Amino acid sequence: MAHLVWDWNGTLLDDLTLVVAATNASLLTAGGAPTTPEAHRREFRRPVIEYYRQVLGRPVDEEEFVQLDKIFHEAYANGLTTCALAPDAMDALRSWTGTQSLLSMWFHTELVPAVDRYGLTPYFVRVDGNRAAIGGGHKAPLLAAHLAALGLDGADCVLIGDSVDDADAADAVGARCVLYTGGFTDPDRLRGRGVPVAATLAEAVTLARQPDLARGDASRAGR
Repeated sequence: MAHLVWDWNGTLLDDLTLVVAATNASLLTAGGAPTTPEAHRREFRRPVIEYYRQVLGRPVDEEEFVQLDKIFHEAYANGLTTCALAPDAMDALRSWTGTQSLLSMWFHTELVPAVDRYGLTPYFVRVDGNRAAIGGGHKAPLLAAHLAALGLDGADCVLIGDSVDDADAADAVGARCVLYTGGFTDPDRLRGRGVPVAATLAEAVTLARQPDLARGDASRAGR
């Protein structure tokens, strides 16, 4: 059976409400209007600096983005205890009989203890987060490094995530991908990406087990 790579935020962790609140804390300091969960799911994108430029309707330079990112993560950290796992996260994890790992765009030093607090560490052969000082980029290079550390080829892996960027990352390494509609992205955006889409994590695992699940195309990695 293929190796399964899980996304964290918006996939295993049900944190959309907190993410929107933390985003609004950032937007407030920049003179922006607050967003809503529905708008965030339609508009959020990576790199995150481009999202801020879109919703603020003006240029955002790297210096301002660093401050917005700092405010976001401070607000996020302060509210993390309010977040639960996705409703069927535990059942989905237990149902996969192969190896599993976790890759998140959240900062590695905060991710690892959080995963442990939720009691999930034993399920994963590796847990990786973003080791850069500033976040907001694309997932593809992190996924490539994650698989290299595991000694795995993308063709032997399936990624379950909740964003178009997850599908693009899978493409970049030639992995398969299933997208979950319960996270950060509007379902119509996910369906338009052309990969299998699931309404629950249990359904996502069922799809991931299918041997004929389409693989990503590594030639599209530059998108």
